[in-house]
Amino acid sequence: MASSSNNSSSPRIQNSGSEEDLRKRKRMQSNRESARRSRMRKQKHLDDLTDQLNKIKKDNAQILTTITVTSQQFVHVEADNSVLMAQMGELSQRLNYLNEIINLMNNNGVTSLFEVENHHDLINSPWNMMYVNQQPIMAAAEMLQY
Repeated sequence: MASSSNNSSSPRIQNSGSEEDLRKRKRMQSNRESARRSRMRKQKHLDDLTDQLNKIKKDNAQILTTITVTSQQFVHVEADNSVLMAQMGELSQRLNYLNEIINLMNNNGVTSLFEVENHHDLINSPWNMMYVNQQPIMAAAEMLQY
């Protein structure tokens, strides 16, 4: 009888061992699937970050190109502005000189340019000689095209 009782417990131990093995295999399979999904999520996240990095690098390159072009345009505009400021100063001095001639003519009753040229103050003026000998200042068309 002892052997029959022993036989009855033996299948029970085998069943419980089989059920335990089955649960262990299911858990291992579930863990493998979970690890696979985790690796896939990590790979997708890495791919997204790589795409974002490439987009940022491209945007950065475009911004640097824009800055370079803008800086070059600024240098050209600054140079053109310097030329125009110098021309404005010279034209202002010429205008002042011409206004002096008009005032002198009005105040002294001068009626001809010959009398103006013979006037001592005007002969000694360096602007008088410059005005006579120098061509008019002209702005180049490309200076005004921005």
